[in-house]
Amino acid sequence: MKRLTAVVPCFNEEEVLPMFYEEIMRVAESLQNEVEFEVLFVNDGSTDGTLQVIRKLRERDKRVKLVSFSRNFGKEAAMYAGLEHSSGDFVAILDADLQHPPKMLIEMYHGIVLEGYDSVAAKRVTRDGEPKIRSFFSRKFYDILCKLSKIEIVEGSVDYRLMTRQMVKAVLSMSERNRFTKGIFGWVGFHTKWIAYENVERAAGQTKWSFWKLFKYSLEGIIGFSTAPLAMSSILGLAFCGFSVLAIIYIVIKTIIWGDPTSGWPSLACIILMVSGIQLFCMGILGQYMGKTYIEVKNRPIYLASIVETEEEQEESETLLASDLEASKSEKGYKEK
Repeated sequence: MKRLTAVVPCFNEEEVLPMFYEEIMRVAESLQNEVEFEVLFVNDGSTDGTLQVIRKLRERDKRVKLVSFSRNFGKEAAMYAGLEHSSGDFVAILDADLQHPPKMLIEMYHGIVLEGYDSVAAKRVTRDGEPKIRSFFSRKFYDILCKLSKIEIVEGSVDYRLMTRQMVKAVLSMSERNRFTKGIFGWVGFHTKWIAYENVERAAGQTKWSFWKLFKYSLEGIIGFSTAPLAMSSILGLAFCGFSVLAIIYIVIKTIIWGDPTSGWPSLACIILMVSGIQLFCMGILGQYMGKTYIEVKNRPIYLASIVETEEEQEESETLLASDLEASKSEKGYKEK
């Protein structure tokens, strides 16, 4: 029987985890005759009792697996770690706060197995319960990103999706440190089916995504999958060079005809301030790209795991332990001889 691994990134989700476990296990029971089910929790450096709750669930149910980070590395790193440590023929990514309804996994699984898709993903058709200003900027972000980059990102798309092992390998092959998974899913392609669902509020706890964090995340997406801002800064530079030449010609002609070279200093000061601002803006764009390049060149790991409790790692450690014991016995026998 093939296996399905549900990857669940967790950061301070102590309150909602018991409810999530009950929901996901109902899905596992519904699919028990079709696929072997396991849940891989990735603890992203939680500061509450999330790790303890996951370990208690693991004691009760061997289908529960655990990867725990040494500190908070962010959701993107948690999703990458989950995919890397997953063992299923099919791998799903979903949040623990129940905003991604686990029961949709049944329809996603049938979409891959019965309809031949490589991936089945969810998209929100409503944003009920979300602040209006946040919804507005979210829609505009998707519009801007699709226009600036060559990848297709469906409006309302979320990280909730089920993938085949082939697609998981493709996503893992993109091992950049500055990750924007929605863009990566679009870049690798594959045949994807979209399932629409209405927005669901958190079952418990508080959201970890502030407006500022979402803004920085949107910058990651634009910088990671488009060089259009660099082209825009070049165009702005050329435009202001042309404007400066025209302004110089105007000032020279005006001085020759009317004299009075000291007039117009307020407008000159405004022009200098505006041009300086444009220059700083363009330098900021260059700095963003250089900063991302600097981080990639350092080649630091995407995450550091302090705890890994899965069957594969356990079997590997047992094999290494047996090899070490065998080697020590051989060495001991050699010394006795």
